[in-house]
Amino acid sequence: MPIAVGMIETKGFPAVVEAADAMVKAARVTLVGYEKIGSGRTTVIVRGDVSEVQASVSAGIESVRRVSGGELLSHHIIARPHENLEYVLPIRYTEEVRQFSY
Repeated sequence: MPIAVGMIETKGFPAVVEAADAMVKAARVTLVGYEKIGSGRTTVIVRGDVSEVQASVSAGIESVRRVSGGELLSHHIIARPHENLEYVLPIRYTEEVRQFSY
């Protein structure tokens, strides 16, 4: 089973919290992290089966649009990220989030 990675970047922290909440409620995915980029930009990252990540990202996108002042900047799904990415970028399962994985 391919383990996909899904990302949503927002402007405004409340928007990314809303997106993350909607993402983990909508599908069987694991929230593996977030990155504060600066200037109010934050990216939330989930992992899971490709179809689950697709459903999760769609739900997150819709939820950002409901946040007053929140702005969706970008979103993307990588179906089968190369294993090297997991060691360089903050997209892997850590011990802290492993308990929430499916």
